Amino acid sequence: MSSILITGGAGFIGSNFVPYFLEKYENYHLINLDKLTYAGDLSNLSEIEGHSRYTFVEGDICDRNLIESLFEKYDIRGVIHFAAESHVDNSITGPEAFIKTNVHGTFVLIDVARKYWMNGPFNYKEEYKDCKFHHISTDEVYGTLGKIGLFTEETPYAPNSPYSASKASSDMIVRSYFHTYGMNVVTTNCSNNYGPKQHKEKLIPTIIRKALAKEPIPIYGDGKNIRDWLYVLDHCKGIDLVYHTGALGETYNIGGRNERDNLYIVDKICSILDSKQPLTNGKSYKELITFVKDRPGHDRRYAIDASKLEGDLGWKADEDFESGIVKTIEWYLI
Repeated sequence: MSSILITGGAGFIGSNFVPYFLEKYENYHLINLDKLTYAGDLSNLSEIEGHSRYTFVEGDICDRNLIESLFEKYDIRGVIHFAAESHVDNSITGPEAFIKTNVHGTFVLIDVARKYWMNGPFNYKEEYKDCKFHHISTDEVYGTLGKIGLFTEETPYAPNSPYSASKASSDMIVRSYFHTYGMNVVTTNCSNNYGPKQHKEKLIPTIIRKALAKEPIPIYGDGKNIRDWLYVLDHCKGIDLVYHTGALGETYNIGGRNERDNLYIVDKICSILDSKQPLTNGKSYKELITFVKDRPGHDRRYAIDASKLEGDLGWKADEDFESGIVKTIEWYLI
């Protein structure tokens, strides 16, 4: 039985990944370390509460003494690092937390792993030679795109917000530990995730929540910002694949090939709600759409080319946006 440290497992993506991973593999004990900030919620993991191969630890990835104690206590053999401050608006008003958690926290994690697993640069302890550090990142590190083109793993980094700058910095730390120390690392950069358990502040939950509350649905600017949307379980399957079979030192982009602008997103959600839970006054939820002032540094378009992951490792998204958004809305309506 190998112990894997999952950071941020009570957050949106982590809380979808942990139950999926536990069900698929019987030879892993998962240690979920989460600080339980506003974005982490243990109710997201109620289905695995009491599971014999799951342990929750409340704590901060910046706490080196805690991280070292976890490695020693559980003999950690792998790290899958989700934990991050991730909301762009919050990074604009309070960037310091993003630098601390995303940059310093990632450094603490990978440095503790290095010292626990290795005797020195390019010299793994025999019993830990297969241990791996998987860093979860975002397509926002690449900046913004024009009307055409896709982000690839070779796209130069050009972060435009404190959030994306902090994630770009953490990516570079992980990269440096591969080239300097020969650590077994992989990095995945994903497009915008959506699905069950997402925090209420994000776009799709906000649209659904405001609509069901019959409140104005806020859309930034002209609503024509474009994102590539990835259903969260498809992302989890991609992480699983890269963790087990990805080439060491490599980066893999995970994207859904589902470019949609915010106008389409809100229109689609309102149409589905009109069908599944009509308003009693006979009106459409679309009448609640309200345009608000755009946020500073709002990237216009993101889109990921997942060809490397698809071609090298055989990954393919199971959901397109139209199927995934129905599953997402149905989860909120339960």
